[in-house]
Amino acid sequence: MAKGYLYIIAAAVFWGIIGPVSRLAFDQGVTPLEVAFWRALLAWVCFGSHAVLTRQVRVQRRDLPKLLVFSVTGVTLFYGSYQLAVNQGGAALAAVLLYTAPAWVTILSRIFFKEPVTLVKFLALVMTIAGVAGISFGAASPSTIVGRQLDVGAYVFGLTAGFCYALYYIFGKHFSGRYNSPTIFLYILPLGALLLLPWVTFAHKTLAAWSALAVIAFFSTYLAYAFYYVGLRRLEPSRAAITATLEPVIAAGVAYFWWKEVFTPAGYVGGALILASVVLIIWDGIRRPRPSAVTSAG
Repeated sequence: MAKGYLYIIAAAVFWGIIGPVSRLAFDQGVTPLEVAFWRALLAWVCFGSHAVLTRQVRVQRRDLPKLLVFSVTGVTLFYGSYQLAVNQGGAALAAVLLYTAPAWVTILSRIFFKEPVTLVKFLALVMTIAGVAGISFGAASPSTIVGRQLDVGAYVFGLTAGFCYALYYIFGKHFSGRYNSPTIFLYILPLGALLLLPWVTFAHKTLAAWSALAVIAFFSTYLAYAFYYVGLRRLEPSRAAITATLEPVIAAGVAYFWWKEVFTPAGYVGGALILASVVLIIWDGIRRPRPSAVTSAG
């Protein structure tokens, strides 16, 4: 069990550095959508090699349209909106807004799977909304704790990333037990990258830029998922999911020490409310076990 926690923590660390490392790529002249493009394409090389070597490449023809939709939401929109959120609002803000996903899952599960909205889920949903409001009024500029009004795009892109992340659960439940993660990513990553291509402006990249892109693709995408699923084999899903909520905490910590990103007190309270709502929903799920999703976080 101790090893399981270490694997999950390692995954959370790798996911948590996506925002700060992305900012390094931005500083080297790489646009957010180009970062998203290379994340998808380079990670596809890793997942594709894995799928081929383990002979996990076949999918049923009738699932191809659904995989196309998943590639749009889970790669094109998710990767793109998250990078835009990091660029416009900072790594810490983007990571916290990403974890509005459990609230979106509650709503979507009610719509698609008729899952009941328990009192705990409703309370978590209210806490999430209050948390987003707190962050909206408590975001602060780099190197200061004096709040300022951020571009509304930072919140729109952050919440969009959270919504797309929540769809991983919906698609994961649909594909659960039929395909392994390498098979899914083998198909959705290149399609998602291709759909990003019309909006990508390619820039000359320094060694530092390529290094940042490689870290995001290999460590924060491919290796993070690998560690997460090794950890899942040693821990209950609920314990793993709670441990993975270290991701936005790590992102905020790295962003503070590296890029001097901070929140005002209202922002920190808002972030704490969102994370507490995640723990509440997971705790509620312990009593009502659900099939594991194809993928999670980051």
